[in-house]
Amino acid sequence: QVQLVESGGGLVQAGGSLRLSCAASGRTFSSYAMGWFRQAPGKEREFVAVIGRSGSILRYADSAKGRFTISRDNAKNTLYLQMNSLKPEDTAVYYCAATNRHYSGSSYDYEYDYWGQGTQVTVSS
Repeated sequence: QVQLVESGGGLVQAGGSLRLSCAASGRTFSSYAMGWFRQAPGKEREFVAVIGRSGSILRYADSAKGRFTISRDNAKNTLYLQMNSLKPEDTAVYYCAATNRHYSGSSYDYEYDYWGQGTQVTVSS
């Protein structure tokens, strides 16, 4: 199995940027497609972005397109989410997740087997 630990969350003003990281340990990181999800208070967890095993396949939620960039460094066993032009509605706990069911990953959280503990992102207006 793989263990995931997110970091990089915090408080930022609207229009600002944050870079989230997700450090993986355990089995070979490159065997997993990786996703970012988020959950705001009182709302269901939602898909943000996914990256395939090699990093060549990327998909984003409409809310993230043009503002967020997902990337991975398989040599460092680390997943990233660069978030720019942040909005108050981006406030949520952000989770990274891993799946080996699909090479290119999935936008459905039930297809992920491993999850981090989450990191809080708060965007003030």
